[in-house]
Amino acid sequence: MTDETGIRGGALPAAIESFPWWLVLLDGIIALILGILLLFWTGPTLLVTITFIGVYWLISGIFILASVFVDRTGWGWKLLSGILAFLAGLFVLAYPLYSALLLPAIFAIFIGVWGLVVGAVHLVQAFRGGGWGAGILGVLSIIFGILILTHPLISAVALVLIVAIFAVVGGIAAIFLAFRLR
Repeated sequence: MTDETGIRGGALPAAIESFPWWLVLLDGIIALILGILLLFWTGPTLLVTITFIGVYWLISGIFILASVFVDRTGWGWKLLSGILAFLAGLFVLAYPLYSALLLPAIFAIFIGVWGLVVGAVHLVQAFRGGGWGAGILGVLSIIFGILILTHPLISAVALVLIVAIFAVVGGIAAIFLAFRLR
């Protein structure tokens, strides 16, 4: 039997044990391969990944637009998101090289803006009696956000490498977890 103490307590949580071990193993192998490819062949791997994202957006946009005819609830949002997904997919597939540079840069800009917002929230908390910790986190988050926003292309390259490292580490962890589930 399992208890809910988690992996450190000796037993796996029930939600993890319900996954087939081979599926966790497959997930780990795919993450490990993608991480290694992103680390050693960054450009070509990023280009292929971006192309897959473009195909996904294109197909997703078509299905969302088709769902408007099946279920009319929220048809305005469905129509808007379907059109945007379809157009994004077309753009990515038409300009894969630009997209391989543009999409990570846009994601880096989102992270930079997020850093500014989180930093402002922490500073407000610090001034309302949240303590020095919240203030320090706020200042660091704002500095982090400004650095990313002033250098979005460098941040995009760093972000791809960070994702690659996380994929390698996460893939190895998932492989070990799969054998533990077995």
